[in-house]
Formats: sequence, C-alpha cells, structure tokens
Amino acid sequence: MRNLDSHKLLHHLDRVVEWQHGNRIPPITMDIALTRACNYKCVYCYGQLQENEAKPIDWKVIKRFLHDARDIGVKAISLVSDGESTCSPHYINTIVYGKSLGLDMALGTNGYLLDRRALGKVLTYLTYLRFNISGATPESYAKWHGVEEKAYAQVIGNIHAAVDIKRAFDLPVTIGLQMVFMPDMVDEIIPLAKLGKRLGVDYLVIKHCSDDELHTLGINYEEYSNYKIIRTLKDAEGMSDDKYQVSVKWSKILSGGQRSYSRCYGAQFIMQLSGSGLVAPCGMLFNEKYKKYHIGNIVDTSFKELFYSDRYMEVMKLLASDQFDAKTMCGSLCLQHKCNEFLNELIDKPDHINFV
Repeated sequence: MRNLDSHKLLHHLDRVVEWQHGNRIPPITMDIALTRACNYKCVYCYGQLQENEAKPIDWKVIKRFLHDARDIGVKAISLVSDGESTCSPHYINTIVYGKSLGLDMALGTNGYLLDRRALGKVLTYLTYLRFNISGATPESYAKWHGVEEKAYAQVIGNIHAAVDIKRAFDLPVTIGLQMVFMPDMVDEIIPLAKLGKRLGVDYLVIKHCSDDELHTLGINYEEYSNYKIIRTLKDAEGMSDDKYQVSVKWSKILSGGQRSYSRCYGAQFIMQLSGSGLVAPCGMLFNEKYKKYHIGNIVDTSFKELFYSDRYMEVMKLLASDQFDAKTMCGSLCLQHKCNEFLNELIDKPDHINFV
C-alpha cells in the first residue's frame, strides 16, 4: 500500500542527522510550477491566495535550475505548486531533461491540456502522474473546477489514455487521482471512488482543503467530523483492493485544522517554488505580504546561489525561531505538515523516551 497520509523522512535519516547538527541541508523534494497561469478556476484553489511578482520562466532558466537542483543534492522534483505547469510550453522538456539528470520527476495536473502524444512522451520519465479531480460527473466537475462541462470528457479521456499507455508498455509510473475535498462535496466521494476503479488508476487520495490564517476560503474544519462524511469516507476506502487504493488523509481531515507545533522545520526538507520563479520556504508564504520570508527568484539568480546564500539560512532560521508561530502565522495543514510533526518531536522530546 502507498503511504499517502504520512511522511518518508525515515528513509532519509542521513539528511535528518545533518539537520540535527545544524547544517545546511538540500531539500529532498521540491514542489515547483513552471508558470502561475491556470486554465481552471477551482473553488478551493489556494493559488488565488499566493499572488507575487510574476516573472516568465523560460527554458534557459529551467535548465539551469534542474542542473542546480541535481548538483545541490535535491532528489525529486514535482511539477505541483501554484500554477498549472502544462500551460508552460516547457513542461515536457522539463520532465525528460530532469530525469536525464538523475532527478525523480512527477506531475500533478488537472489533465485538460494533456493528450495521447504528450502522455507518450512523459510517462516513461515520470515516477507518478496525478490528476486533480473533485467532480465525478460533467455537472459537478464543472461546478467545482470552474470550467465548462465538456472539459470532463476530455480529462477522462486523457486518464484512459495514460492508463492504456502504462499497461501497453508495462511502465512503472504510478497513475493516481486526487480529490481536494470540501465538506459540501460529500456526495462526490463514492462516485469518484467508483470512477477511479473503473478507469484503472492505481489510487484515489482524498485530502482536506487548506485555508490561510485569515480563513479566506471559509473552510469550517469542524464539518469534516460530520458522521455522514466519516461514514462515506470509510465506505470509499472499503473499495480498495490489491490493484486499487482509496486513501483518505485522515490525520489532516480530522485535525480540526489545527497544528500541534509552532516551529517550521519541514521547509528545509520539502521546499516550494512559485510559477513566478519565486523561491520561498513553502506555498503558504508565496504572497507578496510574506516578503520577509522570500529568498529570491531563479529568473534573476541561479538556485544554487540562492541555496548557498546567507539569506537562505536567515529565512530557515526565522521559521525555526520564537519569532514564528505556525499555529497563527501561516495557513492550515501545509505540504510540510507531517514532516513538521516528526521533526518537532525530535526537537521537543516526549517524556520517558526509553519506554518505547
């Protein structure tokens, strides 16, 4: 079974030890976007809260970034951030070239701009391909994703094509669906779980919707604990078998939107890069109003220079200081959340640690 509701830092203990010693460590994974543009208007989109100065990322900048990431020691690049990377004319070359450098490459997408030709080019080079889908019918798909109903058929066709290509060439790539789940989407859960099985994908993951510290998106996290929602989510997980996994991110869905820690250490292990070229610790801090946490822009300065700069460590140390409180100063349950839980426990050891 795939680990879709935790972290994998236990497989990178060498880097954890370096971090414990106070050393500068390269991110294990980087989530990046090649553009801030998107052809969808999803109702739950956090991207609308991440506005910052846009600078177009051309192939020269991307190529330099990939070399820098490899040289520094980054292990994986996911095209998943604050834009739809398939809107960039460079996404195919990015995946192919990144893999040729030894980086694990992944793509998260709404899937609309993909086609069989593009899928044939990238699937060989991807570790995973994830389609973001929160509606199981043309009508609900259009409602939640802010597109015309005809987009549904195109995306479903592209998912079919991806599965066909994977099977035809026996490719190791993992193909999955992700549902960003708001409480009033409960009636989509079972139909989506059935759709994923019918399409032949490897998994469907159902996750919470993040909101910022001002509750701009208006998510009421207490509603996730509604009996009907819990029962429906469990029924969906019950549809898993040895070829198909439905996985609910229970730890976040049932958290009430609360964190148990104040310090952010996880950004040093999982870093994010905006489709504007902005390098910041995480997507929660992309917006211009968080400029005190911004490190630089790969359009202006190479990522390698930014990584080895004094500014990089200043920002990381600020997030780990008493001048920052993750409970009140950034959005809810971020990408780095599970890593942060683990790393904070390493710093603030529980009582009686020898009674394992």
